[in-house]
Amino acid sequence: MKERIKEINEKLRDATPEKVLSSMIDDFPGKVVFSTSFGPEDQVITEMISRIHKLVQIFTLDTGRMFQETYDLFQITRTRYKFDIAVYFPDSSRVETMVNKFGVNLFYDSVEKRKLCCEVRKVEPLSRALKGMQVWISGRRREQSVTRSDLSLCEWDEGFGVIKVQPLFNWTEERLWDYIREFNIPYNPLHDKGFPSIGCFPCTRAILPGEDIRAGRWWWEINKNKECGIWKGKKNSDDPVGIS
Repeated sequence: MKERIKEINEKLRDATPEKVLSSMIDDFPGKVVFSTSFGPEDQVITEMISRIHKLVQIFTLDTGRMFQETYDLFQITRTRYKFDIAVYFPDSSRVETMVNKFGVNLFYDSVEKRKLCCEVRKVEPLSRALKGMQVWISGRRREQSVTRSDLSLCEWDEGFGVIKVQPLFNWTEERLWDYIREFNIPYNPLHDKGFPSIGCFPCTRAILPGEDIRAGRWWWEINKNKECGIWKGKKNSDDPVGIS
């Protein structure tokens, strides 16, 4: 698989994001899936998919704790592009067990409980969404955080067993928003209110001038290398506080 990843990276080294998407869809027919959280990068990729006129499965994860603005954008995007966007929800029994044991806002208590909540609400549903797929398209970029600074176009995700492709991996923030303005792409109005990165409502705040663009995610945690777990190549994270 390492050789296949190397081959894809070399083949598409100078390709446009549209060419990357088109090539992956052609090379892995019916096995390419795109995950969207309706962030600006995902909205750009959705626009690109609409322009290359090729079929790709699109899904989103609904944790049950999203901003209303995110739900509104979901509907706007679905209407504009006429795409079927599959929705994956967390397992209700696991959510009930977790909340009954630790409370509805357990994520504020400790990093372990926050990671548990992310695992239940995001990682496990993601594993279902990726089942049977070979290629996972995402909107991650190097500039987004220190944990993503070494991103490449194509990587192997050992935990989920898929090829992970980031067509916008080397795009700058300026280039991203220039594209959004050029094609009048709908985006979350919270981005105009100081929210560059938007996740669940209780876990996201606006950032202050000069802060890292992901500083508003899980802001109460001291650790700067913050991720929810879905990008770390682990199909199911550990359950250190025990709900299973």
